[in-house]
Amino acid sequence: MNLRTRPFGNVGFNASEIGLGCWQLGGGDWGALDEGLALRILGAAADAGVNFFDTADVYGGGRSETLIGRFLKESPGRRIFVATKLGRTGVLYPNKYDKRGLREATEASLRRLGVEALDLTQLHCVPAEVLRRGDVFTWLRELKQEGKIRAFGASVETVEEGLWCLEQDGLASLQVIFNLFRQKPAAELLPRARAKGVGIIVRLPLASGVLAGNFTAATTFAATDHRTYNRDGAAFNVGETFAGLPFAKAVELAEALKAQVPAGWTMAQFAQRWILDHPAVSTVITGASRVAQVEANATVSGLPPLAEDVHAKLAEFYRREVAAHIRGPY
Repeated sequence: MNLRTRPFGNVGFNASEIGLGCWQLGGGDWGALDEGLALRILGAAADAGVNFFDTADVYGGGRSETLIGRFLKESPGRRIFVATKLGRTGVLYPNKYDKRGLREATEASLRRLGVEALDLTQLHCVPAEVLRRGDVFTWLRELKQEGKIRAFGASVETVEEGLWCLEQDGLASLQVIFNLFRQKPAAELLPRARAKGVGIIVRLPLASGVLAGNFTAATTFAATDHRTYNRDGAAFNVGETFAGLPFAKAVELAEALKAQVPAGWTMAQFAQRWILDHPAVSTVITGASRVAQVEANATVSGLPPLAEDVHAKLAEFYRREVAAHIRGPY
């Protein structure tokens, strides 16, 4: 299977339209995932044509990066672009950001991934005041000049943060929450990024799984799963879980969307195809906890775009039924 690719900003790399989000490889926050299965998921993704993996130093305390590093070492012929993130470990977050800390975090990621330079490092939802102060971007430029990173970007929580980051010299990418339940970036942020040649990485395309259409209001998750402990924003930004919607409301809204899904498609395919229909999007980093999910997600790249009238209906659905229920800044 050959996924279609798109230019990833101006870094000189064409990313597969469907990437692989690797938060779940850290274990815990998405339920338990053993090393063998994690490596099989990485292999299945690469076999399907996925060439873009997104991870972070905080996922499983470095476990996700370590597993990717092991996979890269055992698969020397594959060209995988690895986007990692830094800034959410206790060494830096919430108010200890300095040049030394960013350097140490970068060098730790280099060791775990087993590479000489990071393809991309991203500020990982750091506080807005840290972004606005601007020092972190200066330090990232220095790391790039030293050859420790090839490009840098930012993963943000709000459109306002994203617009501010787009004004920073050298920014290669923005990572945003963008899905059928979080359509706000489409109005201004995505067009601005495209005009500036900044890549867009879309995270949480299925709104923590609810847009796959398989959950009910009675569905439960492990106590260590963020879909239990963060569903109301107790641990981090509420928008990172179910797109900021109360779980029961998210399930209700997902059920209402099923009537729009084309015959023969799954709802997960439908939700991801909607995202890919936005030309500013470079790659969609859908997570997977089973090999079959990886293979199913990869098929989305080959599906035809949704009709204009379907897009219009989905935009109206968001305005009328969804937007007022989203909690937290976005």
